[in-house]
Amino acid sequence: MRILHTSDWHLGRSFHRVPLLDAQAAYLDHLVATVAEHDVDVVVVAGDVYDRAVPPLSAVELFDDALHRLAAAGVPTVMISGNHDSARRLGVGAGLIGRAGIHLRTDPAHCGTPVVIPDAHGDVAFYGLPYLEPALVRDVFKAERAGHEAVLTAAMDRVRADLAARPDATRSVVLAHAFVAGGEPSDSERDITVGGVAAVPAGVFDGVDYAALGHLHGCQAVTDRVRYSGSPLAYSFSEATHRKTMWLIDLDAAGAVTGERIDCPVPRRLARLRGRIDDLLDDPALDRHEDAWVEATLTDPVRPADPMARLTERFPHTLALVFEPDRAPDDPDLSYARRLRGRDDQTIAEDFVAHVRGGWGTDEQERAVLRGAFDHVRVDDGVREVNR
Repeated sequence: MRILHTSDWHLGRSFHRVPLLDAQAAYLDHLVATVAEHDVDVVVVAGDVYDRAVPPLSAVELFDDALHRLAAAGVPTVMISGNHDSARRLGVGAGLIGRAGIHLRTDPAHCGTPVVIPDAHGDVAFYGLPYLEPALVRDVFKAERAGHEAVLTAAMDRVRADLAARPDATRSVVLAHAFVAGGEPSDSERDITVGGVAAVPAGVFDGVDYAALGHLHGCQAVTDRVRYSGSPLAYSFSEATHRKTMWLIDLDAAGAVTGERIDCPVPRRLARLRGRIDDLLDDPALDRHEDAWVEATLTDPVRPADPMARLTERFPHTLALVFEPDRAPDDPDLSYARRLRGRDDQTIAEDFVAHVRGGWGTDEQERAVLRGAFDHVRVDDGVREVNR
């Protein structure tokens, strides 16, 4: 069986205020063309169809058009909701849409109920695990702890139990939206940390032939059987080095997996430039970036006059400007943002407590209180978004 694995469309998202709807439409054209060109048997979409719970009408129309085209192609599609989607909204009409071969899996309670699609060698069971927010689904799975590993393990136990009751020759594919240990994140994924832990081990998916993952925006293979397709477009400058692709997965009669990367259309290249403004404006080696979307980090000791206007004369698509003057790490004028770079909210809060105490840091009980507070705020924000 040939499977096209994609995820993280984020329909409706922009890039530094540049609308991406036309680029997203071009990507979906490419997806439909790839299905026909490569004789794809099944399309899987591993979450984050939309960029937010209540997407703009233009994004909904684009999604609707994609569903009609995939249904018209006669190729079954299985998709799950991600942490940016409203599972309830995305799942509206799932029963009716399923009759057209578009299978939406948005209800955590149905993790153990697969979409079964046959090929010449027998059945392939596709299990959809929508994004599982631990605080919201812990009771559904009767998990002992409210963490990502606990709820994913409980969901996979249901998958393995259902699979064990099927004929031995049944092959299996799981769609999941999660941060799996060994995956490389970027700046554009929403934080899903719970209790100080965001990642789950790849071993959670043991027992199935292929795990089609979403959430991380870089295409990557955690193992041969556990892979991220990544987002089809770049959504942050941290993805400047990404090669945006989909996975074309072949699942043979014995469940062995081989994969090929299919490149996605690139609306405009990304470039991250760093240096003093005069050097950026004069360096002939930077000619190749003049048509790219540019993030410029200026290292001038003193902020130059009209930097954006000057940069856009040479790089007309400059979208982001960062100031990082060349200074010693202990310079008191070092920017607050630069001092905090690479540090999470928990660490910043713990350091603040130590600062106001004159150097006396937090104990384990206090760290647990801080973790609980950050988890509560993050989950509450997510619930408010979904219930809008």
